[in-house]
Amino acid sequence: MNENPIIIIGAGPAGLMAAQQLATRGYQVHIYEKNKAAARKFLVAGHGGFNLTHSEQIENFITQYDATEIQNIVRYFDNNATVEWLSSIGIPTYVGSSGKIFPEKHIKPIQVLQAWLDHLNQLGVIINYEYSFVDFDLDSVTLLHNKEVVRKSYRQLILALGGGSWKKTGSDASWIPILTNKKINITPLQAANSGYNTTNDLSDLEGQVLKNIQVVFNGTSKLGEIVFTTYGIEGSPLYYMNRYSRPYEFPITLHTDLKPNVSLDAILKQMQSGGNISSLLKNKLKLSSTAVSLLKKLDKQTFTDPIALGQHIKNYPIQVSGLRPLDEVISTAGGIPFNELKKDLSLHKFPLVYCAGEMLDWEAPTGGYLLQACFSTGVWVATSISKNHPLTI
Repeated sequence: MNENPIIIIGAGPAGLMAAQQLATRGYQVHIYEKNKAAARKFLVAGHGGFNLTHSEQIENFITQYDATEIQNIVRYFDNNATVEWLSSIGIPTYVGSSGKIFPEKHIKPIQVLQAWLDHLNQLGVIINYEYSFVDFDLDSVTLLHNKEVVRKSYRQLILALGGGSWKKTGSDASWIPILTNKKINITPLQAANSGYNTTNDLSDLEGQVLKNIQVVFNGTSKLGEIVFTTYGIEGSPLYYMNRYSRPYEFPITLHTDLKPNVSLDAILKQMQSGGNISSLLKNKLKLSSTAVSLLKKLDKQTFTDPIALGQHIKNYPIQVSGLRPLDEVISTAGGIPFNELKKDLSLHKFPLVYCAGEMLDWEAPTGGYLLQACFSTGVWVATSISKNHPLTI
């Protein structure tokens, strides 16, 4: 009988979820975390509105993911299961107007995390802080703690080390050379859920928002809103476009429909009705001052031509020169490809080593989909271990 604990490296949402599922099944679980506290990126994500998953029907929900493997994993532990799990640790939720699922309004992100950590403590999960992952072999993991090298034997090892964005939270992808040294292929990390740098300077619009617009690129479209920044543009429809635009050589041109609910014919009719152009834009078409300011960046000939201007309202070009640096983006694409893993998410070369969370090669837009997949992979790995390596009584 192997009396060593299951060791989890990383106290983010995937690692914590795996720990809870395994401890509930009676396994001894030890977590090792490089930071002084758990789930720092989880808490940072809560600064912009703490949506934990989305209420979308599962058949539509899974289409938000780019890999079949992650779609199947999310289907196994879906958004409804996440809501039930949150309720089980004392966190009631509600569905926002956009369909996103949040903790009830009086509950802060730190309270969600603390409820989770309290539950893990009750289950006997031990979390060890300020331990950095250095290496592993077939039966042990090497860590660095207080400048001393520590070697721990494991029953099974779960790596839940995150991607490569927001290094200040500990998500620095320092695990990549460790795995590549073991001949495990890694898909290079790339920016995901990133804003775009624009070719033209739009910094005079910094902080202004284009609401209820549609972004279009190469036949793919997404509704939402755009925020202007010092370097370019941000916003959920732009994050969604990352995976579709990334394969192309920059610069590329994104197109924005400033009135997606109004046909081009209807817009042209209004534009040709006569009168001051700015007045038509504001009073007839009800365009925001931000949209009007953007249109005024067109050359004078286009702006004063009712037909050309109407066409630009439906198809405004914004040339972008690239995505933001990895450390600034919400998440990263790339990581451990699924062909390096068995279906149970254990490594082919190391059958007792499982991988979970953002370090796997998948991507999804913001809106609850990122956290959901982290929760789901944690459950999947825990379930796999309980099936493959059941406790003996």
